[in-house]
Amino acid sequence: MTELGIGARLTWLGHATWLVETPGGKRILLDPWTDGNPMCPEAYKGGGIGDIDLILVTHGHGDHMGDLVSIASSTGAHVVAMFEIISWLASKGIENATGMNKGGTLAIEGLKVTMTQAVHSSTFITEDEVVPMGSPAGFVVELENGKKIYDAGDTAVFGDMALIGELYTPDVAILPIGDHFTMGPLEAAKAIELLGVKKMIPQHYMTFPVLTGTPRACRELVADDVVIFEIGPGDTLE
Repeated sequence: MTELGIGARLTWLGHATWLVETPGGKRILLDPWTDGNPMCPEAYKGGGIGDIDLILVTHGHGDHMGDLVSIASSTGAHVVAMFEIISWLASKGIENATGMNKGGTLAIEGLKVTMTQAVHSSTFITEDEVVPMGSPAGFVVELENGKKIYDAGDTAVFGDMALIGELYTPDVAILPIGDHFTMGPLEAAKAIELLGVKKMIPQHYMTFPVLTGTPRACRELVADDVVIFEIGPGDTLE
């Protein structure tokens, strides 16, 4: 394991799916895509995720919420997402959920969850239809010990990341680096500068050939005092 220094354990389940175990013993699942995720370890598929207290969904694409309904149903976890995603969930029988919008903060499970801006798209595509899922977002999660994790979701770099840094002072940022569908290493390096963070965890890379960005390429573009963690699916930052 690699030390992260925020009192929480973060296990990467591949792509943009994270299991966060908080200092207070809560288990948070970020962007639940397990069974269909080619990077997700087998141990976490088919219900192997275990108990979950809270599920956070950044946007409506299948590679971020493809297993949302099944996991929410089997675990009874409270789901927090954009209002339109929660409305769609209700039609699937999931009622333990809270809809939000950007700029709002929710106190839940001893944590504070703030929804932030993201620059991307958000639709859920099924065999029969394309369902609009509102606007994409990111989250700042304040843990029980006051430490803060910023998950940018899928996004391009945008200037108001400086405001996220100023207002919420995240201790660590989880940023996409894969390029093509999100920002790549060049833009992620700028995002680190705007946010003012010294610790970054890459996501949304390596899953498919088109996602060519790498942690090494990003590391070459940031200041020497910035730590960019590089772990494999199933590995834990502690």
